[in-house]
Amino acid sequence: MSLKPTILFVDDDANTIAAYRRMLRPFGAMWEISYHTDSRVACDEIRRHPTDVVVTDFEMPYMSGLELLTYLKANPATQNIPVIVATGERDRNLKRRALDAGAADLMNKPIEFEELLARLRGSLRLKACYDELNDRNERLEQRVLERTRELHQSRLEIVARLANAAEYRDEDTGRHVVRVAHFSRVIAEALKLPPDEVLSLFIAAPLHDVGKIAIPDAILKKTGKLTEEERRIMQTHCGIGGRILGNEFSQRIDWRLPVTADQTAIKEILDDPVLKTAREIALTHHERWDGTGYPAGLAGEDIPLAGRIVAMADVFDALTTARCYKPAFTLEHSLKLISESVGSHFDPQVHAAFLSRLPEIEELRSALADESPAETVLIFPSQKQATA
Repeated sequence: MSLKPTILFVDDDANTIAAYRRMLRPFGAMWEISYHTDSRVACDEIRRHPTDVVVTDFEMPYMSGLELLTYLKANPATQNIPVIVATGERDRNLKRRALDAGAADLMNKPIEFEELLARLRGSLRLKACYDELNDRNERLEQRVLERTRELHQSRLEIVARLANAAEYRDEDTGRHVVRVAHFSRVIAEALKLPPDEVLSLFIAAPLHDVGKIAIPDAILKKTGKLTEEERRIMQTHCGIGGRILGNEFSQRIDWRLPVTADQTAIKEILDDPVLKTAREIALTHHERWDGTGYPAGLAGEDIPLAGRIVAMADVFDALTTARCYKPAFTLEHSLKLISESVGSHFDPQVHAAFLSRLPEIEELRSALADESPAETVLIFPSQKQATA
């Protein structure tokens, strides 16, 4: 590909094209110049080859100069090409139409050498400015994408470490939080939630029991039945999780931030949608559809959808895996127990979504079983190649 600026001329008058050739012959080593009498051929060349400036006649068969100009300005790949419109017409209306359509400059026929040279040099400078601006914008967009990926990765790290902290206090649950995250993702997809909401739910779900960090070992790891007092203490993990994941504590801290700190970025971190979803889930995943759950006794759609989804995923995994206080139930028995609680414990719509994707959930349950040697990762299947 030539590194020289490229200029394309199109005019159905062969004499005009010949005049262009004579005037610009000395500039052949400086510019890559092509000449066309057929606007259709010229348009095809512009589509196939990078072009820096176009000089076009106004009145032409097949495609007029105005139509060519309109086409170039409507195409994102060619909209920044400066177009000089040359016309023998003195009608001001034609010139106004060309300028309104996006012409960079106008020339009157017959073309004079000095005027042509000045117009071309001005348009080439304009194109160079467009190219430099585009390069800067692309570099800026790349930096924004990189920063967004870094921020996304840091959020994942925060979530993973908080989830690990909760698991260290309750080692008996194994890969429970990972399975709940994947089950919740599949249910959310079946409910056709927007992709950004599915992603937030997926990342936030492992923190549903983070409040158990504050529950005493004697209760958390008890193998027998809990007393009423112990059950009351266990139930406080929802509110504790909500407080851990809320931003009230962060807002009370005097961070002593430097005056140069990006206050907008800080607010975005404190108001992060993933942490908001995580707080919502921690607070409501033990609420019940009929209002008999805890901690707030919410009912029906007053329970956030994220909480209803995680409630289904959480109970299914708890039933089908062994815990210190119970053996693993069979799939058939677990599904029977769940179906008997639809309309009382579980949202019927969430349950229907769960059943519609049960084969996929079963595959995930097998792949992420506690005894499976497979490495556990919190990742969407469709993202594996993108993040490899």
